[in-house]
Amino acid sequence: MSASPRTDGTARHRVMLGLGGNLGDPPKAMARALHLLDGHDAIEVGAVSRLYRTPPWGKTDQDWFYNCCAGITTTLTPHAVLAACLDIEKQLKRKRRERWGPRIIDIDVLTYDDLAVDEEGLTIPHPHLHERAFVLVPLMDIAADIRVAGRSISQWARICDDAGIETVSADGGWWRSAG
Repeated sequence: MSASPRTDGTARHRVMLGLGGNLGDPPKAMARALHLLDGHDAIEVGAVSRLYRTPPWGKTDQDWFYNCCAGITTTLTPHAVLAACLDIEKQLKRKRRERWGPRIIDIDVLTYDDLAVDEEGLTIPHPHLHERAFVLVPLMDIAADIRVAGRSISQWARICDDAGIETVSADGGWWRSAG
């Protein structure tokens, strides 16, 4: 998944994002986030997974989540993509109170081309993506071929515990009419 050069000389990067939430109306918040991403001058939302309802992970004494994944193309650097995601979370009133706790919206940078980054505040690929069915199942919809930690997403998905995950939408177009 290397960057593909554009005719104007700037590189377009393929980035996978994970979106989720369990407070308020998470599907509406995720749709709004996708619209805001798509409205960014340097980001284009491409494929979006189906919408899923998933059991909580990590901190399990909370409401179930809604999750999806989205593939974007961008000319932004990895840090600028993260900044754009954090800005959208802020616009949607995300409050960071406790790790893995309830949230109105969460947008994670999962992958950026085939780049590996391990810096304060940014790790790509996302360090837990291959352990989390709530990421792997929707990512299978749009990017089963991506390789993380030596295996493809489809290989990781085959061995993950996806018990309880429910498909909510028929396809990835759910966000276009919501939000």
